[in-house]
Amino acid sequence: MKVALETIAPESNSPFRLLHNPKLSHLFYWHFHPELELVYIEGASAKRMVGDHISEYRENDLVLIGSNIPHLNFDHGVTTPYQKEVLHIKPTFKEVILEGLADLKQIERLLELSKYGIAFYGDTKKEVGALMKTLVGLEPFPFFMQVMHVLKRLSESTEFELLHKKPFVNRYNQKEQKRLRAIHSYVDEHYQRRIAVAEMAALCNLSKPAFCRYFKKNTGTTFIVFLNQYRVGQAQRMLLNGSNVGEACFACGFESLSYFNRVFKNLTGENPSAFQKRTKQK
Repeated sequence: MKVALETIAPESNSPFRLLHNPKLSHLFYWHFHPELELVYIEGASAKRMVGDHISEYRENDLVLIGSNIPHLNFDHGVTTPYQKEVLHIKPTFKEVILEGLADLKQIERLLELSKYGIAFYGDTKKEVGALMKTLVGLEPFPFFMQVMHVLKRLSESTEFELLHKKPFVNRYNQKEQKRLRAIHSYVDEHYQRRIAVAEMAALCNLSKPAFCRYFKKNTGTTFIVFLNQYRVGQAQRMLLNGSNVGEACFACGFESLSYFNRVFKNLTGENPSAFQKRTKQK
């Protein structure tokens, strides 16, 4: 799975996309996207950061996030085994599917409330969490119907809290949103080779110092740290898929095994070979 500002491919006709068990616990991923997001995570306790809202969840969480509301990945810093399902809903879903259908007014209201950010609890969280875990592997039509069942169940629930007192407005203008997307997309496309900070600054039409300040302000970390986090995440996936340490190192843009080992251990707490051995045993 790409670590970037997620968008559903424009050529896709489906209003939904499922990200099954994306593992981003190593990455501080403060991001936003046009799609609404329904996220369910279990087996974890961590921070819930959505817009201006900051709280903590325990053991599991179920949250619906409106279009372009910045949020942190719910598994940031989690060290326990966990499972996560992330459902993206195209912003056009309301107009294309729901518009004019009286029977779906409740779902339309649910999507309007998502502008506040919604956290669900009680039986709703338990039942919808179980439904979310059945989505992976379904054929397109059963998948669509199951998602509609999920949305219907949420729309009928009274077991929720709004995370903001009024609809959250993204402070980034269209120009800033475009710039952030360009940065993430560029890293996703070129992480296999050396990427200089000056190169990123030129991409954004900023001086090198201005880019460094801009990136730190908007992501909470430096570009080099972010790039290393991204590369380590890609290396973990290669190691899980059977690549050896050397292959993962050089395929993910690291120029020496010693530096790769050092960065990997600093970010994950173990070296690449230990990570591969432990996950293989599991």
